[in-house]
Parts: sequence; structure tokens; C-alpha cells
Amino acid sequence: MATDIGRFLANSTRREWTLRVVQPDSEPAADAAALAEMDEKALVAACLAGQRGAFDVIVERHRRAVYQLCYRFVGNHEDASDLAQDTFVRAYKGLHRFRGQSSLGTWLYRIGVNVCLNRVSSKQPLTEPIDARPHLDERAEDPARQLLRGERAAEVRAAISQLPRKQRATVILRVYHELSHEEIAGVLGSSVGAVKANFFHALGNLKRLLT
Repeated sequence: MATDIGRFLANSTRREWTLRVVQPDSEPAADAAALAEMDEKALVAACLAGQRGAFDVIVERHRRAVYQLCYRFVGNHEDASDLAQDTFVRAYKGLHRFRGQSSLGTWLYRIGVNVCLNRVSSKQPLTEPIDARPHLDERAEDPARQLLRGERAAEVRAAISQLPRKQRATVILRVYHELSHEEIAGVLGSSVGAVKANFFHALGNLKRLLT
């Protein structure tokens, strides 16, 4: 079924944008209230069946989180809007591959992270390799998260942009989006142990950069 994805309308002041899906009249439009009440599985099924308005609801539910994810990677509205648009376009085209093994939000994060990592340049690790320290002291997480949430937000964002790709993604998902280690592992396609190690070394790198 031929489908045209409408472009995003971005407002540089409010940081708002809109995505709409334009479809031929293959299926009647569902009542907006009925679509809004659907759970993720029903929305995906409705979208795959060609139900007009179904994907718009998915976008409306997740656009803020996806935009914020992209903004954490690139630090400006225009690029973040482009990346968010690309994320939803890829999600729409690949919706038939969504199996419901994770939440729809986690699946969108996975697409968004891949889109963002493909856009930003790869950085070399700033310190020792990931396996250099055998012991991971998770007690260091709370003070580090307080540091990242502190007043030096611009400095912190600049420091995060210098992290290696996987460390950068892990910090953004853990600190700003408050995903668990298990959820991040699902997003990045790695083990929980690797996520914990990436987070530990990312915090060490950030401490060095910020001092």
C-alpha cells in the first residue's frame, strides 16, 4: 500500500513538531476517541490494517520522549527534530517487524538510538578499555547521577558528546530517560553486564572531563 509520510512542522521556539500519516481511502477513519483508548498491540494492528489515524496516535504518545532522546544526542532543536522525524518514518516502515517482546516505547528508543548514533561522529574512548576494571562499584551511581542532574547542564551535555558511542547512549538512557539496565540492554542489543560496565566507565570519563 502506497503511503506518504507528511513532513514535520517544527517550531524553533516551543520545540514542537507534528507528524501526520497520509493514506489512501482504503479503510474508513476510526473515531479518534476509540483510537486514543487502544493499547499498543491494538494500535499496531490497526496501523498495519491501514486504519487511518492509528499511527498518528502512536506518534502523539511517544513524540516527546523520542524528541528528547534525539536532543540529548545532538543538543539542538533542528537536528533533533530531523532525527525524531527519521525515527518515526523508520518505525512506520518497519512496524510489521514489531513483535511486542518489548514495549513500543523501548522499540522506538532502539530505532532512535541507532538513528542518532549513525548521525553523530564516533569518538575514541577517553580512558582505559571497558574490561580494564574487573570490579564495578554501583554505589557510585547515585552521586554521579546527582552530578549529571546538577547546575552545569551545558557542560555536562558537552562532556557527554565526547563519550564513546555506547557509553553516550547508555548515559542518556539511564540518566535522562531513567531506563533500567535491563531496558537499556534491550534497546542497545547487549547484555545487562555490558550496560552496567558502559555506565560505570562513562561516569568515570565524565568525572574526568568535568574536573
